[in-house]
Amino acid sequence: MFRRATGRPEANPPLHRRTRIKICGLTREADVQAAVDAGADAIGFVLYDKSPRCVDIDRAAQLAGRLPPFVTPVGLFVNAAPEWIDRAVDAIPHMLLQFHGDETPAECNRAKRAYLRAARMAPSFDLLDFARQFADARGLLLDAAVEGYGGGGKVFDWSQVPRGVSRPLVLSGGLHAANVIAGILQVRPWAVDVSSGVESAKGIKDAVAMRRFCDAVREADARIADTES
Repeated sequence: MFRRATGRPEANPPLHRRTRIKICGLTREADVQAAVDAGADAIGFVLYDKSPRCVDIDRAAQLAGRLPPFVTPVGLFVNAAPEWIDRAVDAIPHMLLQFHGDETPAECNRAKRAYLRAARMAPSFDLLDFARQFADARGLLLDAAVEGYGGGGKVFDWSQVPRGVSRPLVLSGGLHAANVIAGILQVRPWAVDVSSGVESAKGIKDAVAMRRFCDAVREADARIADTES
């Protein structure tokens, strides 16, 4: 039975300023438990076989089955075959999809499921145009432009994020407890996504690091609430 930790009292920031937290790349039951206890709103499972954090669909379904109500499982795909996505959706019916490769809007919409679209934030990248292309996405996940497809643990230049993006933003890329407050205060994202920043090894999460990360996010929310009160 999961025990959802409440942590220290919050400053009751406005709802749109309660930054949501996704912890990605989980592979073990104990880590799923610790992430939920720390206060994660979403748990990410990497369904991309070239990633060191990859789990197969059956394993992801086992781990997702341990989640309590209101904690969302997220499946990360990279240029996956439609049949692979269909299998994953059948195995985890309430899963949010996250596309991290070169998928087109039509490919993202094919499964008729809510999805996030990753954006690789290279210096010349036009996020406003990208948001218009992926107008059906529930949100855009902003990650560093690195070799391969994400998971590089690199921070991009947050000043690249323009105002007025039409979709909710999920800030990712090299986040950890020591820098996530600055990222939230600058970008004001809907959510943050962390993976390597709370690990002791690839795919092995650190319970203390996850709790520190979630506490830092709540601290950022409290600071925003103070400035808006």
